[in-house]
Amino acid sequence: MYKILILVLCFAPSAVAQQVHTVSSPGEINHITFELIDGKPFYSVDRLGQPVILRSALGFELSEADDLKDGFTLKNHEYSTFDETWTQVWGEKKHIRNHYNELRVELAEQSGDERELHIVFRAYDDGIAFRYEFPEQGNLSEILIEDELTEFALTDNHESWWIGAYQWNRFEYLTEYSHVSEMDTVHTPLTMRTADDVYLSFHEAALTDYSTMTLERTHDYTLKANLMPWADGILVRTEAPAVTPWRTLQIADRPGDLITSYLILNLNEPNKIEDTSWIEPSKYVGIWWEMHLDKSTWGPGENHGATTENAKRYIDFAAEHGFDHVLVEGWNPGWEGEWYADGVVFDFTRAYEDFDLDGVAQYALDSGVRLMGHHETSASVEHYEGQMHEAYALYERLGVRAVKTGYVGHGQEVFWTDEEGNRNYEWHHGQHMVLHHQRVVELAAQHKISLNVHEGVKDTGLRRTWPNLMTREVARGQEYNAWGENQGNPPDHTLLLPFTRNLSGPFDYTPGIVDLHFDQYRPDNRVNHTLAKELALYVVIFSPLNMAADLPENYEANPVPLQFIKDVPVDWYDTQVLDSSIGNYITIVRKDVNSDDWYLGSITNEQGRLLQTPLHFLDEGRRYIAKIYRDGDDAHWDHNPYEMVVEEIEVTSRTVLPLRLVAGGGQAIRFVAQD
Repeated sequence: MYKILILVLCFAPSAVAQQVHTVSSPGEINHITFELIDGKPFYSVDRLGQPVILRSALGFELSEADDLKDGFTLKNHEYSTFDETWTQVWGEKKHIRNHYNELRVELAEQSGDERELHIVFRAYDDGIAFRYEFPEQGNLSEILIEDELTEFALTDNHESWWIGAYQWNRFEYLTEYSHVSEMDTVHTPLTMRTADDVYLSFHEAALTDYSTMTLERTHDYTLKANLMPWADGILVRTEAPAVTPWRTLQIADRPGDLITSYLILNLNEPNKIEDTSWIEPSKYVGIWWEMHLDKSTWGPGENHGATTENAKRYIDFAAEHGFDHVLVEGWNPGWEGEWYADGVVFDFTRAYEDFDLDGVAQYALDSGVRLMGHHETSASVEHYEGQMHEAYALYERLGVRAVKTGYVGHGQEVFWTDEEGNRNYEWHHGQHMVLHHQRVVELAAQHKISLNVHEGVKDTGLRRTWPNLMTREVARGQEYNAWGENQGNPPDHTLLLPFTRNLSGPFDYTPGIVDLHFDQYRPDNRVNHTLAKELALYVVIFSPLNMAADLPENYEANPVPLQFIKDVPVDWYDTQVLDSSIGNYITIVRKDVNSDDWYLGSITNEQGRLLQTPLHFLDEGRRYIAKIYRDGDDAHWDHNPYEMVVEEIEVTSRTVLPLRLVAGGGQAIRFVAQD
């Protein structure tokens, strides 16, 4: 690893020099301009001489204090540059370069309390970022933010892919497509394409003690930060010194370059866990899909899924086929009735009578497998926090190394009780929940447990700082194929995820369904693509904890797709996007971190395609055997999804491989180095 840090302090000698300052990315690609106009701060962004963000406002409106949005003078500014290459504990790329130029501006009020507000801008070749800093000062201690005034003034009515904010089901919706003028308030990541074919993704990084940011269209083509509020309407409570999350904009000439941008990770602090040997990327199976199919139930009764006998059946399957964990949902009291309606129901340290928690955990260890824990909170954070210290200690004692958490609840249903006994309802993504999730990840780290968070807060790159925060849901996943409206996720859903939600970080989509119709259990729903496409998702959608989601009996009846699921890694040395079009198709390759093998995943929407794919990513001069899992010639997502051909051919880096993808289809390939 190498680092370069150069710092230049600039105390501007004239009023003119104080008004405008620009910082450019190391390759002179992206440029950020800061302006102070009549005491009001603004910024703008250019890319290669073309405007990307027009002059946009900055600042805050505060409660019980004067606003921090005007009346400023530029006290001083600093330029610096930073260059390092750091190594991920796990990830889609092993070694990541963090190279940026920085401009720090220090603003002070010209009158009154003369409070200070600092803004830090970082220019990368793949985008820009900025954040606010509230330095420690005598006239500013408690900070109650009523509004963050950050704007993103767009240059035109760009094409956009988005999910609306403030909806009852959080992030779990299909991606919408429209122009900016048709949006209201949307979640991030928010992805756009300009008329000049430049791709933009708006998000945030390093969210630890703040409310999550949505983006509201205020007028024409201007977006403004819209923060999830507390129950009393305050958006953020903090005390100086404090910093906000980074406001980020990734910029690319190709949509695939957004996927291989690591700007979000680079803006987070380095790893805080000294010993990471217990953090292991892995694959798991579990008692999960059968309950979504209504084969069994979470709650007790004659069809209870989480029984000792059933858990041991899954453990035996995992041990035979090399899976690392077995997830068991529904093992603890609280699942009776409408458990999600109230929330104060679950016991996190006691099991149902038909589930021997200690015995099953030991049976797993004796079989070379580990039990994956499960904590469904039904959005009752107060109730969960009252038990979670004991619960995580219990799991550590049982040898559990990973826990799936859940926060099922509709919209503003996370609640806590104040000193007067009143119940306060909070949004899933407000500061209250951000702080809760931070407490959970730090507690889990103390007990050497990794997390798989469902219905949680969106990823903002914290996996760099806390690598036990391995994967999340926060999107519409595989389970919607079992019972969702419109007979499940449409064929283009997984063609939109890589360019939207997945830009924030790993997604526990739970792929691997080989019985695509499941007529025996849910005849009105199905998986709306081919079997080969389902295999390709293991490469296309990154997760270091990845599930083989189908029932053991379905895998035993389909050993060919099971073999690819067993072979494909979950930790990567490198990732490259070979070809892509948002919502239409993508071809992505990843190199195994533990071998010289490469894996390719290519998928398409309802339209069949023939893609010519140069294999330039392979080592020059080496031979590889390509084991190909492709759609059969007559396959089709709607009427013939199972037809799949498995074949082997020899290839080199000079091979141009034709990828034939049928409608709603895909292709998965393993490239095995021969010498």
